[in-house]
Amino acid sequence: MRPDQVLKLTPAGLYCEAGDFYVDPVRKSPRAVITHGHSDHARAGHGAVLATAETLAVMEVRYGAKFAGTRQAARFGETIAMGDARVTLKPAGHVLGSAQVLIEVKGARVVVSGDYKRARDPTCPAFVPIPCDVFITEATFGLPVFRHPPAEGEVAKLLRSLELFPERAHFVGAYSLGKAQRLIALLREAGYHDPIFVDAATARLCAVYEAHNVTLGKLLLLDGRTANALAGKIVIAAPSARADLFAGADHEPVTSFASGWMRTRKRARSGGGELPLIISDHADWDELTATAREVAPRELWITHGEEAALIHWATTFGIAARPLAIKGYGDEETPPA
Repeated sequence: MRPDQVLKLTPAGLYCEAGDFYVDPVRKSPRAVITHGHSDHARAGHGAVLATAETLAVMEVRYGAKFAGTRQAARFGETIAMGDARVTLKPAGHVLGSAQVLIEVKGARVVVSGDYKRARDPTCPAFVPIPCDVFITEATFGLPVFRHPPAEGEVAKLLRSLELFPERAHFVGAYSLGKAQRLIALLREAGYHDPIFVDAATARLCAVYEAHNVTLGKLLLLDGRTANALAGKIVIAAPSARADLFAGADHEPVTSFASGWMRTRKRARSGGGELPLIISDHADWDELTATAREVAPRELWITHGEEAALIHWATTFGIAARPLAIKGYGDEETPPA
């Protein structure tokens, strides 16, 4: 079977006819395989959902216990027959429970990466390269300008600022699933063991991480905290929480935004506050291109992001490439204006 017969793009998303299922569909679907829990990939209302146990737990926290008609947990490396297709989930290194989906039909191998990164993350298993005929990749940071520095160095900048300005709270805007927990874990590794303040949405997802053996240390809810009570503390919450939280504070907080978008000066100036932190849970340019070389596909399909540069790079290396431009992907991590 030709690889392009294994998966086809429909208005609902990527569909496997041999197995009669969708991967990360953008509409309610009878059967869905979900790569990870971010809302642009994991939606409520599907008839049946296959995902890792961690992703199913995230979906339940976000959407409630009845987020799907039925659910099935798959272990990494476990192969499950779905009609005439064989489905295997492998780590994607993006967030807790994130998986690549290997689909095998009559000898053809197609891998849907979902979102992924190659950088170290203490909160989830590392990305596993899978040789395949077609590799379906994201390209959120698919431009050569995006080369992420080690996250440990960015955390060191945050801790150094805390030493320099002990009278000021340090507010870090970070997405509630993945980025917040990774940042907390890196702070703990760097020796910071004071309580970290988080908003309610982040706290609920931190509880999922803790339930799956990711230790995050002592966390305190922001509810009811006065601005001055946060002086000298680290706060990790949705960026929108900053304005109301620190109204009337004696000292302005040191404001940060943790994102790969902070690599560009324009984004950093407009949305990064005083201390932009270049910490991303997506592959940068070097990781995207290195991964494509490593899995050595005949074809590279790009779901969303900066497609043009990656397509040009692939064709120069003899890899056929095309954009899918799936609408709805990438919305979870919209960069600051």
